[in-house]
Amino acid sequence: MPLSRACLCAALVFLLSPVAAFAQYGGQSCDQLYYARNSIYKNYGLCFRTARAIRTFGNAGCQYDNPGDLSLSRSDQSNIAAIVEQERYQGCPR
Repeated sequence: MPLSRACLCAALVFLLSPVAAFAQYGGQSCDQLYYARNSIYKNYGLCFRTARAIRTFGNAGCQYDNPGDLSLSRSDQSNIAAIVEQERYQGCPR
């Protein structure tokens, strides 16, 4: 049974996502990736828990304890996913 066009497109996007992450974020250091990812979370009001994040971003005005509670735009969801993929690829600490 042949795959539908939608299935093929979804498979292609899944396979190319690491390539897209590298193209967008591949030249950045682990610190730059960390800052980019957490800047997005800060803009949505996430309350940080780690000393590093609190020191870097603070918790003034934070509203949400869980990143899953944030109403991220699709664009920001994609950016976070690409950043996380690049952090994994580079072996960045989490």
